[in-house]
Amino acid sequence: MAGLGELEKAVMDQLWSADEPQTVRQVHEALAARRELAYTTVMTVLQRLAKKNLVVQQRDDRAHRYAPVHTRDELVASLMVDALQQADEVGSRRAALVHFVEAVGKDEAAALREALAKLEEAEAARNAPDDDTGAAPPQ
Repeated sequence: MAGLGELEKAVMDQLWSADEPQTVRQVHEALAARRELAYTTVMTVLQRLAKKNLVVQQRDDRAHRYAPVHTRDELVASLMVDALQQADEVGSRRAALVHFVEAVGKDEAAALREALAKLEEAEAARNAPDDDTGAAPPQ
């Protein structure tokens, strides 16, 4: 999944902030309040986002309504994984991860440590013996 351009991000932000699927007109009105933007431009961006499978297009009488396929967090995680996969060697991936960790703030680093700890706990629970014999469960 490719990264989002500035206008695509603005459209996605509008869709994520809405409580229900939005028409082109609704998205246009919200964005046009902050910047000069043609209705057809918003329509084209929404159609492109649909082709990228980032939004779903729902027919509603004569109009289409658009809703995000993924949450913001899911999309960001997917973009991060895609970026990491650009490194073609394990060493390059490790170096990329080190640079990423160095670039994040203390709060993000703490959240990352917490997430890793939860993953390790879940892995340990899956590999723990499930009976009194001490045998690990079959895999």
